[in-house]
Amino acid sequence: MNNRLAHWGVFLLLSLTWGSSFILMKIGLEAFTPYQVASLRLVAAGIALLPFFPTAIRQIPANKLPVILLSGILGNGLPAFLFCLAETEIDSSLAGILNSLTPLMALLAGFFLFREPIRKAQLTGIAVGLAGVVVLFSSKGIDTNSHWYYGFLVVLATISYGINISLVHHHLKGFPSLQLGSVAMFFCGLLSFPVLLFSNFFPQFTTETAPWRSLSAGLVLGVMGTGVAAVLFYLLIKRAGSMFASLVAYALPVVAIGWGLLANEPITWMQVLCMGVILLGVYLVNRARQA
Repeated sequence: MNNRLAHWGVFLLLSLTWGSSFILMKIGLEAFTPYQVASLRLVAAGIALLPFFPTAIRQIPANKLPVILLSGILGNGLPAFLFCLAETEIDSSLAGILNSLTPLMALLAGFFLFREPIRKAQLTGIAVGLAGVVVLFSSKGIDTNSHWYYGFLVVLATISYGINISLVHHHLKGFPSLQLGSVAMFFCGLLSFPVLLFSNFFPQFTTETAPWRSLSAGLVLGVMGTGVAAVLFYLLIKRAGSMFASLVAYALPVVAIGWGLLANEPITWMQVLCMGVILLGVYLVNRARQA
């Protein structure tokens, strides 16, 4: 019972942390390029977890380092850039809605990459979830302007997330979450830092109109939305399993829509309806798995 309560506690904290990431990216984009926001996020996360890196790197077998680096890229690095690029044209709340595809992508990644069996009832859930996305795109409800196709970048990010969930579950489940998070984010931050260094990022803070609001959003996004969240996510996968961890996608769009409403983003009934269809698909997949 205590373990179950702990799992749900981590689940709620992770949902609130990640669900707030979409609006923080939007604030960061007020002053920075998408590449700068994504790089700032990853560098801040790497610095936040840096105190744990020396011990973690000594304890990890050398043959597991490439897998952890790949996990960091799939679970944090690549999605960070894809989401920031997408949010230059779509609202943060809509990015949160599309992010709810992650559990379906985790199931498909497990099947195609690791030969995990899929039940027929789960295929129904996948079909329903993908139908919600198709309707969202076909109705142009994904955006208020003509650049609706930027939503596909979020879909690519969910594919990356799904592959990472299966990768961690099959190859990294026995490692402590803080160990995985600190090593993965160190290398992601290291690879991203040159983007800040050579993109006129730092000179912006030598002027009277320095973008402190966007910087603050980026730092919170990195420390909480990436650094702390990465550790929590690895912990949830290890303790409760990959499918339970992927259920965070149920709560993320709700949190994202809440922030979107506070930011006066246009949210239509079609978007909410499509979100419901996608989440219904996720529910059907997980109910079939538990049957």
